[in-house]
Amino acid sequence: MATQSSKEIDYTVPALYRGLKILELFDSQHRILTTQDFADALEVTTSSIYRIVTTLTELNYLDKVAKNTYQLGPQVISHGFSYLASRDIVDIVMPHLSALRNLVSMSCHLSVREGQDAVYIYRSFASQRLSVNVPVGTRIACHSCAMGRILLTDLGEPELDALYQHVRLDGYPAPASRTLPELKQTINNDRITGWAIHRSDYATAIATGLKDYQGRIVAAINVSGPDALMNSDAHIKDIKVQLMATAQRISFELGNASKGAKN
Repeated sequence: MATQSSKEIDYTVPALYRGLKILELFDSQHRILTTQDFADALEVTTSSIYRIVTTLTELNYLDKVAKNTYQLGPQVISHGFSYLASRDIVDIVMPHLSALRNLVSMSCHLSVREGQDAVYIYRSFASQRLSVNVPVGTRIACHSCAMGRILLTDLGEPELDALYQHVRLDGYPAPASRTLPELKQTINNDRITGWAIHRSDYATAIATGLKDYQGRIVAAINVSGPDALMNSDAHIKDIKVQLMATAQRISFELGNASKGAKN
């Protein structure tokens, strides 16, 4: 009696295979993709993957940002993909943020971008009574915090337009930008200087980006503290110098060989 060879037996599930392949298409250079991008990569028609994309969107593995245009959704993060992607960077950043905290005696945080939010994935907190300690897992709208603005500087204008096409900005308190043109101008200024400062609720945060081997900003770090401890331009300048130097050292470990942002 003839038996099938292992090559003749195919236990793969085509729809599942294609769904996972779609999720794998996203990376630091391809954060927003279209259904045509999916179809081209899989060498199929857009109609043949319509139900797969719809299912991934309904389950929040994809987030629709415009017509036939998608980014990774929150379920990808909540089910561990974010941890797997960020595990190495957290390991690299930890000792540097601890050293920075000891130098400036203020809390330091690390975040990555998910959609319009900056997600805090590590903190090195100051133990003194006057301190700002944001818990790991906290999400803050990118346009309303220093680290978030820095993360947005890695996006081009078309990406920003797609990201904020259906988002209202006027519901956030000052000094957050209240319109998309205002946000673009703020981000452009942050991109030029290489750092951002944000004051709110009697606290001040200064942030800058971490760059990978391609020069892309993959994360942001900050120094944050109460205004009582950030009350002079000279002190803020000293903190900024330490922050930028720390970011440059971390970026070097991430493979970036540039001289870093301006001081």
